Amino acid sequence: MKIGVAAGATAATIVGASVPVTGMLEGYPVLTGQAMRYLLGAAVLLLVARRLPMPSWRDIPPLLGVVATGMLGFNAVLLAAQQYAEPGFVAAVMGGAPIALALLSRQRTTSAVVGAVVVAAGIVLLSGGGSWHGPGLALALLTMAGEVCFTLFAVGVVRRLGVLGVATWTCLLAAAIGAVLGTFFGGWQMPDTRQVFALTLLAVVVTALAFGLWYFAVNRLGSDRAGVLIGLMPVSGLVTSVLLGAQQLTLVSALGAATVALGCVIGLRRPPQPSAAAQPSSPTSSAALQGASPAAQP
Repeated sequence: MKIGVAAGATAATIVGASVPVTGMLEGYPVLTGQAMRYLLGAAVLLLVARRLPMPSWRDIPPLLGVVATGMLGFNAVLLAAQQYAEPGFVAAVMGGAPIALALLSRQRTTSAVVGAVVVAAGIVLLSGGGSWHGPGLALALLTMAGEVCFTLFAVGVVRRLGVLGVATWTCLLAAAIGAVLGTFFGGWQMPDTRQVFALTLLAVVVTALAFGLWYFAVNRLGSDRAGVLIGLMPVSGLVTSVLLGAQQLTLVSALGAATVALGCVIGLRRPPQPSAAAQPSSPTSSAALQGASPAAQP
């Protein structure tokens, strides 16, 4: 479990800290920029995986779901949402993602749901709320839905294709779809040195590394418990902004970060296991149970 928590926390921290890097691509075509980012990310993942498992027909819909909602769709909707709502409002609405993941998980636990609620409260404190107009609320909700779908669509297919397989195939599909759509919407543009640096960093660290770590964490922890770690994204963004001098650390933001940490601790608690004394036994089965290993017991 500790490895899964470390992987998920690292992935969330990387994504949160990458916000200033994403800002370096302002004005660059969104879809073709993503196509280049995901193609480079897929190349890095192929070098690591060396052997890419082939998806079956039943794997194609969830892989496309990840790409359409959690990758290309998420980034496009996020940019649109920020035109009609303050970033703090969008972040606050996205704080509902851990709650949605906890409630939609088949193996959801009370501790995961409670932890997700606490994390969401911490995110609201961190972001400071904010205002919106026009379709801002709807776009913010779609952004949250994209965040949730990025995890939920991958839960089953990760078990079949593996972490690297899912990360690589989604990047390849996103690169292909983004290139086709971007040709008609936005066009192609030669990136300057600053944009090349941003695309490379996003591809190697945020895409190849963070995607793999996140899906590893979801596979180890389950979507409900891994979901609470999403709260570390705005915390990481806050720390990065403070270190860069772009934002001051206030008492409210520090309280929000502490609340997120508390929610993560609550949500990551293991569900209580039934004790051996509470297990029903019979004279005919007690002898077999005495020699059984813990893994073989229900």
